[in-house]
Amino acid sequence: MTKAAASTGSEPPPRPADRRLVLILVLGALTAMAPLSIDMYLPALPRMTSDLSTGAVQAQLTLTACVIGLAAGQAVAGPLSDALGRRPPLLIGLAAYAVASLLCAAAPTVETLIALRLVQGAAGAAGIVIARAIVQDLYDGVAAAKFFSVLMLVNGLAPILAPVLGGQLLRVMPWPGVFAVLAGIGVALLLASLLGLKETLPPERRETGGLRATARTFRGLLGDRTFVGYALALGLAFAAMFTYISGSPFVLQDIYGLSPQEFSLAFGVNSLGIVVAGQLSGLLAGRVPLRALLAAGLAVVAAGGTGLLAAVLAGAGLYGVLPALFLVAAGQGLVLPNATALALSGRPPRVAGSASALLGVAQFALGGAAAPLAGIAGPGTAVPMAVSIAVLSLLAAAVTAAATRPSRVVSQN
Repeated sequence: MTKAAASTGSEPPPRPADRRLVLILVLGALTAMAPLSIDMYLPALPRMTSDLSTGAVQAQLTLTACVIGLAAGQAVAGPLSDALGRRPPLLIGLAAYAVASLLCAAAPTVETLIALRLVQGAAGAAGIVIARAIVQDLYDGVAAAKFFSVLMLVNGLAPILAPVLGGQLLRVMPWPGVFAVLAGIGVALLLASLLGLKETLPPERRETGGLRATARTFRGLLGDRTFVGYALALGLAFAAMFTYISGSPFVLQDIYGLSPQEFSLAFGVNSLGIVVAGQLSGLLAGRVPLRALLAAGLAVVAAGGTGLLAAVLAGAGLYGVLPALFLVAAGQGLVLPNATALALSGRPPRVAGSASALLGVAQFALGGAAAPLAGIAGPGTAVPMAVSIAVLSLLAAAVTAAATRPSRVVSQN
């Protein structure tokens, strides 16, 4: 404390580095709401399926409902944050998330759980979409890509720790306890956002045109070939990832014999690949064109998808399946920050929430639609999961290359 501060009895203002650290921690935690909501629950899927006397497809629909909620909620919260500022929709969404998580813990049937997971996802979506919009309020281009990569170091811990924590929770409590813990996390994020985030969109920079302006913004973005290309890169690559997320608890535990704790460890190792690749992306951003980093990430995901299909068809076992799944996961660390930064680059702050919302819709709607495909042939085969991941990963690379050809894209570096 300085002498001046001591004499007045007040604390000195936080240094820029301190403010940036708080921003990274809070925004990183907010963007981690999706993996927290999904991954902590994964080890409990087989047990929940048994307790509620339902099937694998119905159990996976509880994941799909959450993802659809995450998509739909972003479509609402993003434009609202453009009109009302970032803080009000964020705080309301986090409070609703905590309540919905508690209700999930008390769900008596799988149908009720599916409905509540939809609400939980929609409420949690506010944190994800508004965190991205806040980054766009403060950064652009390469700077935004670097910041998104730093956020991956924080939110990348969620898919590593969440299934491990979920697996350990199952040792001491039934599966509804996972949702009680998620409710506590929602309360913690609410308090952190209330105390640690300032408003980044002042009134004079907000969208004032109401629903018509939002509709015009959405039409303009959907008519932008480049934006759509990057949105598809994000959406299809995530759909491949989410097919792995939804199918692997059954494939790795029921078919390949891993325990919930062993599954959590394998899942954590793959998630660590996302963190490492994300940090590599941040180091290379500004030295390597962002589109090249994106293309490299899509190539890694496609290599993992095709390798997985080959391993499953050849009966290679875990020695073939786990390395392929690692590539599918690790490639996301290059895809997510660069596709997001490229899609949002140059957008004015008043539409950042809407643009972020459309990215989220593409990401989670495609992921939610793809998830049930992993279990379409029942729990006794890994082929549907492998085929789905391979097709989605190849589509992500091909469609994105066609939609963002250099001759049709304005330089983003």
